[in-house]
Amino acid sequence: MSLFLRSLLSHLLLSVAVAAMGLPAQAESLPVLRVGVTDGSQPCSFREGGIWRGLAVDLWSRIATEEALPYVIKAQPDTRALLQAVQSGEIDLAVGCLNVSPERLQRVRFTLPFQEGGQAVLVQRSRIDVGRAILLSLFSPDLLRLLGGFLAATAVVSIALWRIEGLGRQPSTERDGQRRSFARLFQILATGPGTNTVAQTTRGHSLVLVSYLIRIVSASLLVSFVTLNVVRQPQFGGKEAIRSIDDLAGLRVAARRGSVSEELLKKLNRAGASPPVRILPLQTIQQGGRLLLNDQADAMLADELQLEYLSGQLAGARLDRVLRGIRTESQAFALAPGLPEGIVERIDLRISELKRNGVVAELRRNALVAR
Repeated sequence: MSLFLRSLLSHLLLSVAVAAMGLPAQAESLPVLRVGVTDGSQPCSFREGGIWRGLAVDLWSRIATEEALPYVIKAQPDTRALLQAVQSGEIDLAVGCLNVSPERLQRVRFTLPFQEGGQAVLVQRSRIDVGRAILLSLFSPDLLRLLGGFLAATAVVSIALWRIEGLGRQPSTERDGQRRSFARLFQILATGPGTNTVAQTTRGHSLVLVSYLIRIVSASLLVSFVTLNVVRQPQFGGKEAIRSIDDLAGLRVAARRGSVSEELLKKLNRAGASPPVRILPLQTIQQGGRLLLNDQADAMLADELQLEYLSGQLAGARLDRVLRGIRTESQAFALAPGLPEGIVERIDLRISELKRNGVVAELRRNALVAR
């Protein structure tokens, strides 16, 4: 019996020793990941007081902590250099709100996307620009035609009702005059109050009903037109009317170096934009805001999330985001070709879990509030 106990104790001690030796060996086998980030890409990644912050940085820090992945941060000058470094294997992981564009997907490996994002245009507008845009909308040919159609239709119904009801022969008409009486009838049919007093015959009541239909249909069309073309018009009011990406031709447009925004502008120039877009390269998002406020740029093209952050920082300035949702794409981290699949799977699974639990959405809100 004692021999059996000694044998069992020996096996237990041996197992504990092997386990104790195996843990350091496993820790030593886990590589220290070289993580690349860029500064000036608020609210995704930026350096403040010597500390890296932002939505993407916080998300990666959460993943690395929960997965026990050791890493060291290596700063990169811009997005183009960041992607080149991860593609060449100089770094293992590129952290940022990197758009998974078709061009990038052909040469770079990405993690599971953690959010969707599109491009938008930021412009500055003065009070004069706003007033001019509203006046142009109010006196637009479409609005004038719509008003003219309503008045013409009401006039036709008024003439028909005038004749059917014989209003020209009534004593009130002889007393007030035909012109004034007809104007009163036209006003009643155009505005509504008093329509129950202008008709006595069945055909007359039918015409009153027709005038009611004309009035409500015209009112609906006018409200829709004003909402779409007058209320929303000022956001397009700037030095030039910007209603599509092609309207950036000939303008001074700021964009971050190596970003999807810069590539989109270059693509527009290659497509034959005349005159071509004058691209103003930016190192940081804040530089674009200063260029707009100093009238050194006509517009700024960037991720909608970045422009939302910048607009919040410059809340007192008259800056508007227009053309939202241009080329919406997924955003993810970029991976080096030689990064082990086991680590990639752990990162993807953790991203999926954090998205499902609402952590990514919370980090996004915090990044915008922290401005």
